[in-house]
Amino acid sequence: MTRYFAVVPAAGSGTRMGKNMPKQYLPVVGKPVLQHVLESLVRIKCVERVVVALAPADPYWHKLEISGHPKIATTIGGRERADSVLNGLQALKAVAHEQDFVLVHDAARPCLRLEDALRLITTLAEDPVGGILALPSVDTLKEVEQSEIACTLDRRKIWRALTPQLFRYGLLLEALNAACQAGLQVTDESQAVERAGYKPKIIEGSPDNLKITRPEDLDLAEFYLQRR
Repeated sequence: MTRYFAVVPAAGSGTRMGKNMPKQYLPVVGKPVLQHVLESLVRIKCVERVVVALAPADPYWHKLEISGHPKIATTIGGRERADSVLNGLQALKAVAHEQDFVLVHDAARPCLRLEDALRLITTLAEDPVGGILALPSVDTLKEVEQSEIACTLDRRKIWRALTPQLFRYGLLLEALNAACQAGLQVTDESQAVERAGYKPKIIEGSPDNLKITRPEDLDLAEFYLQRR
């Protein structure tokens, strides 16, 4: 039987926020961002374990109410996102088999809808590779070189990658290892899987599944969460 696990890379410092703590610990609607993220993941019944990759000597983790949840385990994160995800996958080696699935979700996306995560899981249940939540572009997109427009891209072919991203455990572990050994810092799991020659599926997600990157994103996340 296929089993499901989750990895949350949460070792980043979030320097673009200009705050005195990492963005995953900033408060939104009375809870740290990471608390919202983990509450969403532990509600997914088929997910047996959630591994959170933390910065060494993280002083905030144990202040989270959910840090002691029986589904949650921790490991030390790495310098880059891919390093943290790899460490999370390594932490699952004793329990995960090659054909099991792993959900990877950003620590700074607190507005994940349970129905989106379940649609990703059920749609890809028999898929040999996996896929990602994503959004089709609604804007006209420009390719820019040295502050000048080089061309206009066909937005019908452009999607914005979201998380969670869901892949077979063995395949993702091998793809990320290969990318890191080649010195390529992939910005999401799909990029590593694509580089390995696979074609992940696209499952349309919700526009409110935003990633908190700048201070104004906190207000928007608060709006979305309060509206629920």
